[in-house]
Amino acid sequence: MSDAPASRARKSLRSAMGSIRRTGAALKRLRTDPPSPSAAVATFKERRQARRTTSGFRLVLSDRIDFVHPEHWDALASQTVFLSRPYLKVLEDHGPDNVEPRYAMAYDSDHRPVAIMLFQRVKVGGDRLRKPTSQRRLLDKPIAGLQEHLLLCGNLLVWGARSIALAPGVDLALVWQGVGEAAYRLRRADKLLGESDVVMIKDYAAGASVTKESLRLLGYRSVETEPDMVLQLKPEWNRFDDYLASLTSGYRSSAKKLQKDCAAAGISMRLIDVAEMQARQDELHALYEQVHHGQSLRLATLSPGYLPALAEMLGDRFVCRVAEQDGRLVGFVTSVADGDTAVGYYIGYDRATNGEAPVYLTLLQSTVEDAITFRAKRLSLGRTALEPKAKLGCQPEPLACAVRHRVSALNLLVSALVRTAAHDEPPQRSPFKKDKAEAA
Repeated sequence: MSDAPASRARKSLRSAMGSIRRTGAALKRLRTDPPSPSAAVATFKERRQARRTTSGFRLVLSDRIDFVHPEHWDALASQTVFLSRPYLKVLEDHGPDNVEPRYAMAYDSDHRPVAIMLFQRVKVGGDRLRKPTSQRRLLDKPIAGLQEHLLLCGNLLVWGARSIALAPGVDLALVWQGVGEAAYRLRRADKLLGESDVVMIKDYAAGASVTKESLRLLGYRSVETEPDMVLQLKPEWNRFDDYLASLTSGYRSSAKKLQKDCAAAGISMRLIDVAEMQARQDELHALYEQVHHGQSLRLATLSPGYLPALAEMLGDRFVCRVAEQDGRLVGFVTSVADGDTAVGYYIGYDRATNGEAPVYLTLLQSTVEDAITFRAKRLSLGRTALEPKAKLGCQPEPLACAVRHRVSALNLLVSALVRTAAHDEPPQRSPFKKDKAEAA
């Protein structure tokens, strides 16, 4: 016991040194090489012209999905369930209380719809920028009074490119010009409700050079975010046991041990239907909040009725699996079938119970079974928790977002800040056996 104070001191010192190193790395990223004066002038002129040139599209802007042309919207929205009108109606009726939807449709000169876009006007308070348990009390008062608006081309409740759908063969660079134009018009139209200082384009493929260059010309600064962790499902996997059989012995033993450890703790896993989700929505929401409030950045919080309403709308394209101990819910995970992709969606668990048994990891693993049941080709598990997702066999698909401040001069500050954004690199894991062709 005499070593305990020294151990705590060493831990505090390591933490402080880590903080200093991270701060130093961030400050280094703030430094930039002085640009060539001629190149800077050329870039300024190029961007100025791009920002003052319309796309040539005819734009329709709307506050509610019921106001758009249903057939024109549906023709493009079929690409993802998260742009379908029934889903967007659920989002309007049960979405976060600080988020208001906005919609845009772009038509070409022949009056054909070429793009549909989901925007969200987000009210951001200081309470959403820090963990409730944070001990930095000196920052509480100034941050608590912060109230800003963000205009987002995207959906805070899902990740990936699921907020813009394009007609086949459309000029991608021109479409992004149209997205920028729609964002400008929406921001100006909503000025009476409060100025949106920042516009963000959320979640596009980090390697999409046309997208990045098009947004750069419009004054947006791009930054790579944490990747979407994606598991490619093999056609021969007809049930979960087939997936387990494809793992190497070590990973297979670890996967089976998760289930055994939960069973030993008296925790069972089962599917629940919409009626039970509705009846127990407060319990599910309390589990979700234990995870949600552990995050530093919480731009949007689900309402208790969102997941049950989504389950009712999606029918057999939605699955909710719960972990139960002595009749008490101690965890849940949801999965959504989105075309040939299964999305491992929201998860929640009791932190105390998870400390005694691997509730989270077992629920995460169960999304593979749900994806196989959906007959999906891939399973998208989103950001965060990169290590356990890599152990499932997921590979990273890099994502990026782009940010622009309404005041051009302040984009220099935005540019500096986005360069400080850092994320963990996904670990490399090889949990699957190699077949003879791969071995050769």
